[in-house]
Amino acid sequence: MLLQRHILLPWLASAVLMFGLSYIWHGVVLKDLIELKIPLSLYLVLAGLVYLLIGLALPWIVHKLLEKEWLSLKDGFPFRCLMVGSVMGFTVYLLVFVLGLSFADHGMVHVLADAIWQMTEQGLGGLAVSAGIIFDLHKKFLEEEG
Repeated sequence: MLLQRHILLPWLASAVLMFGLSYIWHGVVLKDLIELKIPLSLYLVLAGLVYLLIGLALPWIVHKLLEKEWLSLKDGFPFRCLMVGSVMGFTVYLLVFVLGLSFADHGMVHVLADAIWQMTEQGLGGLAVSAGIIFDLHKKFLEEEG
């Protein structure tokens, strides 16, 4: 099932986008990666695996919501996928926060910025999922038309 185009393209698009955004945010903007207690290569491999899992969860959730007709392709689909991604981002943030996995302790401002960033990052991942699904549907339509 994972190698089917309708899952593979949205999965990889969202995972690559979110990983890239995370690297830009933590590595370039905040320069958090300098403060790592583990080797950078190990962090990047583990972060890559996490984003592959999150990237897989997003299209799976969107497809399940489409199956149950809680999400429609006709009514603001990209925006709704962005919202699904944002909710997932908040959920991931809460998990990370409860486990105490953070780059630094900078008080409430850091907590709020982290939550907003996580929701933005995964929201854009949800947008990538919608683009992948729309592309797949378009390609499938063109193949059927011949």
